[in-house]
Amino acid sequence: MSSIKELDSKYIAGTYKRFPVEIVSGKGSLVYDETGKEYIDMGSGIAVTSFGVADDIWAAAVAEQASKVQHMSNLYYTEPCVRLAQQLCTRTGMSKVFFSNSGAEANECAIKAARKYAADTLGEEYYTIITLENSFHGRTITTLSATGQEHYHELFRPLTPGFIHVAAGDTAGLEKAFADHKIAAVMIECIQGEGGVLPLEPEFAAAAEKIAHDNGALLVIDEVQTGNGRTGALYAYMNYGLRPDIVSTAKGLAGGLPLGATMLAEKVQNVFGYGDHGSTFGGNPVCCAAAVSNLSRIDDALLAEVKAKGEYLKKRFTGVDGIESVTGMGLMLGLKTVKPAADVVAKCMENGVLCLTAKDKVRLLPALNIPMELVQKAADVIIAACGE
Repeated sequence: MSSIKELDSKYIAGTYKRFPVEIVSGKGSLVYDETGKEYIDMGSGIAVTSFGVADDIWAAAVAEQASKVQHMSNLYYTEPCVRLAQQLCTRTGMSKVFFSNSGAEANECAIKAARKYAADTLGEEYYTIITLENSFHGRTITTLSATGQEHYHELFRPLTPGFIHVAAGDTAGLEKAFADHKIAAVMIECIQGEGGVLPLEPEFAAAAEKIAHDNGALLVIDEVQTGNGRTGALYAYMNYGLRPDIVSTAKGLAGGLPLGATMLAEKVQNVFGYGDHGSTFGGNPVCCAAAVSNLSRIDDALLAEVKAKGEYLKKRFTGVDGIESVTGMGLMLGLKTVKPAADVVAKCMENGVLCLTAKDKVRLLPALNIPMELVQKAADVIIAACGE
């Protein structure tokens, strides 16, 4: 019988440079490979498994809904979809939600909504969207076009037109873009995750909002990775006091099931009419039941814990041999290491800790409820790997 790794190589498209580990089981923030070796999971499936692997409460919510109805098309009402939309709007102040399956699709919806709103209010020629250099918004052709990283564009031209990229922090560049183009929206990540875990300066974020709104354009915030408690606030824009018109999110929303959401503020709540957008699987009742359970547990107490654990890790890693800097918020952290990040990650894996990379940094995205003793143990392993 061929091994899983051999079968993977034979049958799965070669788009992933996998780590040489097969994960077969887990509980919480501990996972196990095919040999039984234990690892502390400091990646949570790239900020997805908000309450860890095989969480009992999450699994019960999924199983209960799966035993009732696993899917109905959006031609019919289902309760989990409605309850989730209600919870999202109540907790954010947004007005309506469109559900999809992923972060890229949530961003596609955000782009469509922004362009339609601009066409309706400013004119059809107002379709250009400003995003930031070093941003990442997805891998569909349009969200790839929105992404402000040239190396993602190279193999997939021609790209979707109507996107320009401004450097993060360049307020004058934003103003010039509005002077030179007919702008529909400004689309930002409060922390550039795939770009290296780089938080925006609060002054620039506030300026982006003001410039957009002063010109009749929308502020769109991509919370695919930063959302759902990851930064110590329910959504990262809340740390900045921003008033977005559209918010996209996914990853940690359903805790491991595919679900994206695009939230629309009051002035854009009716931008879509019948048939303007749709999704076969969007709002799937099992995924939504998982998300209702997840969101109900992301309360003030948990968010305070996320902040405290993030501050602990920042202090542990600051001034340590082999670590040049620490960036991020809450449990979304990036470590600029003296050694190549990939080498640090490999050493950590050897010693039972799973980490990620983002650009030239080691990236940490553990479960929101990771026990403090595992945080401390993982920090010890990471520090040792950086200093060896």
